[in-house]
Amino acid sequence: MNARNISQREMFTGIQNRENGTYEMQLTKKQKERFAKLNISTFTELALTIPHSYEDLRLHKNLQEHSLQLIDATVESVFRGPNSIQITFFAHNFRHTITGVLFRPKPYMMHQFKEGDRDYYFGNIECKMGQCSMSMPKKITSIGAITPKYKTTLRSDVMLRFMQANLTKEALHVEGLKDEIIDELLKLHFPKEIIDLKELDEKNLYTLKYTELFSYMKQLSAKRRYFKSSTCRAKNHTNWVKTLPFQLTDEQLQTIKDIKTDLQKEIASKRMIVGDVGSGKTMVILASAYMIDKQKSILMAPTTILAKQLYEEAVKYLPNLKTTLVTNKEKKIDLSEFDFIIGTHALLYRELPKVALVMIDEQHRFGTQQRNMLEKLVTNGDAKPHFLQFSATPIPRTLAMIETAHIDVSLITSTPFKKDITSKVIHKQDFKELRLHVESEIAKGNQVLLVYPLVEQSDMLQYQSIQEARAYWENNFKNVYVTHGKDKDKEQVLEEFSTKGDILIATTVVEVGISLPKLSTVVIVGAERLGLSTLHQLRGRVSRTGLKGYCFLYTNKDVSQRLEKFTQTTSGFDIANLDLKYRKSGDLLKGSSQSGKQFKWIDLTEDEKIVREVRKDLSC
Repeated sequence: MNARNISQREMFTGIQNRENGTYEMQLTKKQKERFAKLNISTFTELALTIPHSYEDLRLHKNLQEHSLQLIDATVESVFRGPNSIQITFFAHNFRHTITGVLFRPKPYMMHQFKEGDRDYYFGNIECKMGQCSMSMPKKITSIGAITPKYKTTLRSDVMLRFMQANLTKEALHVEGLKDEIIDELLKLHFPKEIIDLKELDEKNLYTLKYTELFSYMKQLSAKRRYFKSSTCRAKNHTNWVKTLPFQLTDEQLQTIKDIKTDLQKEIASKRMIVGDVGSGKTMVILASAYMIDKQKSILMAPTTILAKQLYEEAVKYLPNLKTTLVTNKEKKIDLSEFDFIIGTHALLYRELPKVALVMIDEQHRFGTQQRNMLEKLVTNGDAKPHFLQFSATPIPRTLAMIETAHIDVSLITSTPFKKDITSKVIHKQDFKELRLHVESEIAKGNQVLLVYPLVEQSDMLQYQSIQEARAYWENNFKNVYVTHGKDKDKEQVLEEFSTKGDILIATTVVEVGISLPKLSTVVIVGAERLGLSTLHQLRGRVSRTGLKGYCFLYTNKDVSQRLEKFTQTTSGFDIANLDLKYRKSGDLLKGSSQSGKQFKWIDLTEDEKIVREVRKDLSC
């Protein structure tokens, strides 16, 4: 039966139209087994499993050296040695004698070559000094086609039959792919001419990039769930904004407007707000709580220090809301009395009232399970609260566009005031100059942060640890504070340092969300070991209140193009693109969708146009 007829027949049993207008595959038992072995779930993913090579079983008149070719040949002689068989062929299509050699032949091969027989044989042809040979010739019964060869968990012949029976225009069309993309995909699997898979042309590459992203975003959008919201009312924020002693940026105002639109919907919204360091996410959080008003909102932050900072800002700018702080240190109180509840993960162990809005600050610091647990604790029956996630780790714009397939995204790329931070890569010979700079900043009443890669000494790393370095700084400077991730008192140390300290020695524990108004300088030891986004977060700790800031990247490497590029870039979103360029897309999605997806074809630093096109076609 023709491959197209088989597939069309299977098509009607293989895919089922759902009542809501979308499509779902109703796979046969055999299809399910094959898909499971291939670790795929859609026909689009099947189409992305392209051949690794082709067998050209067409008969050609011209002999091509160093390639697999088909010959129409008569066996003239056969010589059987102890470990090989040597056959002399006369190839009629080339009118040339070719010597075939079989090494360590299997028993069944012995009977395939009989003197005087004329058949088709296939193998790799090499010529030297006018003498041509074919290694490991095999007898071919069906000719005239280009046959794709696959490297998968299925045997090559099984995979080929499965492709022929299932990969059809109809199947791909039902999954939503455009005709022109489908046609190009099918040409890769069922070509009429040999395609160079090592050097794919622009059209082939575009097709694979588009299809890969289409498949991924379609699966993301399928994960999106719609629930009735517990409220669809939002207080007008414009009067509140006018009472602020400063002006909000256009992007802050647009994000607040987006959130207001969400809050007025009958469907519970889910939005991620991604802001650069110092972009003013706090005011967006407070505006959201203001709009929900007495319907109650809750905010979970990753550290006590950050929760306290947000609480103090809420008390200052939301005087009409009854606000409380929940940490492990606070006594248990009746939380149902409050309009705005701010806390750490301690919230997960308290009796919480039903609320209309849940907010998570620094969302990547919490596991998916913790975020879901908080949402569940404050949900009222079938109706769900609106859900806002905030992140100070900028992501590439292309990734933000992809994420819109399953969550609404707002980007805040500008800051209320331009930071003046000088960034510089330094080496061992620059230490004397660095010390003079530290002395100068402390004399001005400013603070200095020294970030070391390790707490204790390690032979694996050619940098000092905190324990090795602290003695030098403590002996030469006053008011030196030390903390790290495993320090149980780190939050108390940071609070005390903010008012009394000159130098803070720490690990990357200070990366996110800590406000130190007098901090003017950060020195990052072993900077090349950290991702650019982490470096940007650390640099973002300085110049928070308009101070002249300095960021020194200390490295033992003579040259680091990556670090030099970082010193010339100040936007967190541009840095996210740089990080993507240097790291590729391996762990790109981990922070936002927890998938760790790695793209094979699409390049998020170069293919924004394709991302926009897929997004438009999927109407995300």
